[in-house]
Formats: sequence, structure tokens, C-alpha cells
Amino acid sequence: MKTSRILAMGLAACIFGAAAEELKLPIDSDEKGIVYVAPDVVSNQNTVVTQGATVGIQRPDGSTTYGGMNVAGERPTYSIGASTGGDVSFSAGVQSDGRKESAGVKAGVTIKY
Repeated sequence: MKTSRILAMGLAACIFGAAAEELKLPIDSDEKGIVYVAPDVVSNQNTVVTQGATVGIQRPDGSTTYGGMNVAGERPTYSIGASTGGDVSFSAGVQSDGRKESAGVKAGVTIKY
């Protein structure tokens, strides 16, 4: 009984942990880094629909550069951004669908410990 409960908790942690991570599918890789695509997918009972994707480059030092498009709304939304690598990482990005009222800028700091 105890083993099955631990197994169920471990399975749930894996499922929820995987859902929190963005799915990145590698396209190309060399010593300079990895080129990836991260599809924006939405699933229902019977199908999985792609509503856009992000294409990016992840370098060996952890820094990234990305650009993407999402067509889920009435207008396509475009985004672009980058982040540095290392234990203290700085990131910045912008997104817009071409209208002033829906443009956004984001910035952040990630500290790994």
C-alpha cells in the first residue's frame, strides 16, 4: 500500500513538473549551441492544436535568444527576447500584435542556488 502511494505521488510530480516546463524540440545542435522550436499546443479530448511556435537558440553557457508567433487570438501576436546565462541570469522580451494597447515588455532576473 505504501509503495503504491509513493509511486502515485512520484508519477503526479513528474506529470505536473513536465507541464511546468516549456516543451523544446531540438532542430540542430553543434558546439555553438542548440537551435530549437517550442510549439504552443492546446489539447482537448480528441485533438492537439498548434496555435503558434517559438524558435530559439540556447548556447552552452545557458544564454538564449528567441522569437515567436501565436495565432490563438483574433490577431497574431509576435514576440522576441533574450536571456543571459550563469548563476544570475537577466532576461528581457517584448510582445505585440501591432496595437498599442496590447503591446508588452517583460524583464527579469533568475538566481540559481
